[in-house]
Amino acid sequence: MRHRLKLLALGTAIGLACSAGAWAAKPAAPAQPELTALTRDSGGTMPAEQKRLHFDHAELHFGIDAAKQSIEATATLSFTAKAATDVLLLDLDRNLAIRDVALDGKPLARSAWSNPDGRLRIQLPAMLAAGGKVQATVRYGGKPHVAKKAPWDGGFVWSHTDDGQPWVASAVEGEGCDLFWPCIDQPTGEPDLVDTYVTVPKGLAAPGNGVLVGITDEGDKHTYHWRAKHPDTYAITINVGPFELLKGDYASRYGNTIPMEFWYLRGHEKQAQGLFAEFPRMLDFFEQQIGPYPFGDEKMGVVETPHLGMEHQTINAYGNGYRKDGYGFDWLLQHEFAHEWFGNQVTNTDWDDMWIHEGFGTYMQPLYGQYLSGDMDYFAMLHTERLSLKNAYPIVSGHSQTEAQVYDAEHGPGNDIYYKGSLMLHSLRQLIGDKAFFETVRRLVYGRPDPKPGNFSPRYATTRDYIDIVNQVTGRDLSWFFDVYLYDSALPKLETARHGDTLDLRWTTQHGKPFPLPVEVQVGDTLQVVPMTGGAGSLKVPAGSLMIIDPRSKLLRDDPKIDAYRAWAKEQFAAKAKAQTKAEAKSAGN
Repeated sequence: MRHRLKLLALGTAIGLACSAGAWAAKPAAPAQPELTALTRDSGGTMPAEQKRLHFDHAELHFGIDAAKQSIEATATLSFTAKAATDVLLLDLDRNLAIRDVALDGKPLARSAWSNPDGRLRIQLPAMLAAGGKVQATVRYGGKPHVAKKAPWDGGFVWSHTDDGQPWVASAVEGEGCDLFWPCIDQPTGEPDLVDTYVTVPKGLAAPGNGVLVGITDEGDKHTYHWRAKHPDTYAITINVGPFELLKGDYASRYGNTIPMEFWYLRGHEKQAQGLFAEFPRMLDFFEQQIGPYPFGDEKMGVVETPHLGMEHQTINAYGNGYRKDGYGFDWLLQHEFAHEWFGNQVTNTDWDDMWIHEGFGTYMQPLYGQYLSGDMDYFAMLHTERLSLKNAYPIVSGHSQTEAQVYDAEHGPGNDIYYKGSLMLHSLRQLIGDKAFFETVRRLVYGRPDPKPGNFSPRYATTRDYIDIVNQVTGRDLSWFFDVYLYDSALPKLETARHGDTLDLRWTTQHGKPFPLPVEVQVGDTLQVVPMTGGAGSLKVPAGSLMIIDPRSKLLRDDPKIDAYRAWAKEQFAAKAKAQTKAEAKSAGN
């Protein structure tokens, strides 16, 4: 979440400057050690040593000292070797000092481990055969990296409430889990099970991922114990504050009961109750449109945070100031909740496939608008997304990338993984029809067309996986569709020419790829479909007839009027900035 406009779904950037900051004074981030390149980056090519490991279990103990902005932590990590190995290779910010390391309960000599650059290397005393198990315990602590502007810049947020009580949160998608616990900082580095223990002063709560196993008293402190299955590595989170709790149960259409929890700051009762009332409606939408809530045996959870938001599995961070947009719902809450399906249930295998998280997650807002109010809101939101496209880089490069490379707004696709991904899905839905489209989504998310609670588990997927699913469901090879929309940066152009009563249409693509996408044309009162076999087609349009190309707005294509509008908007912004500078100079001169 650095270097990009993460979370600005539907172009609602206006007003975000007064988001969580309106609820608490946030101190400036203190001077802190630089992160190494390894710690700054998340993902990329996984080292061979990490590929040899299956991550069975993480038991994470955190003591939080808000006054000192520090943590004391112990991580006990269990692995099964997928291939013979003599080393454990983990990721952990080197600025968190390691006290000691043990293997299977036996302390290791200092010479057996090292962490010079944020990659913790633990030498095993003997070769571990394939199928063998090992457990490493790492005691460490210090001042975790502080986010300057979470969630765009990852790290801890050390804030306080209006009455001066600690209000703490973590948000580490950009830089990764290694900012505060030793992990495998890769999308496929998910542990099967995570037990998190967070110790805080009494009077403060520590909401977390998964199910609350229990709270134990320890003098003037208490420890919250949470257990989560298959969490995304960056979705494991720390939250501390003087929270109140709203609880309820949702009767799912699938027969199970889903616990709902909203941890909010004292004093926000009325606003919190209004937001909590949206939970059942959102659950109904997603379960009806996509399928079962993936973590119904844990909870649907939300916690109020001193930063805008993040899709932390079963405990989504929320800091949008309880603002609904012009479509009548809280877009931020809905977007982050979408990631329980697209991100936490189905996880991209590589950051290069991040459009699976963000494109599908963003498309859920227009779909939700359609579910609530009909087509007007649906198309209005899609149009706002269309105005935001850059089309400077493909949203899938075809090779392994880091998180920073994918979200880079200057040298990578940036926000196009949100908006272009969403708009591409709209066009795909129009091409193959609702029944086929939503079956492809279910197969992507659950690995099967008939998901029910208990018959699926969290899974990984690539872009190629989704293309194969679409081809299988439709019985057609639609690879050409994805080749242009995902692997080209420029949108396809629909060229038109009139020759008497004949309208000629031709698709042209950035690299001359075939693109036989059918085109609808309204002629008078009649809607005609031009098959565009070979990327071209024609039809009769009598002189003087009403003619509208793509009257139902099904096609994502190059559009000169949008380019002209964007150029005008850029000029207006520059003119206002120049006028403001001039006014400030004049004021200073007086």
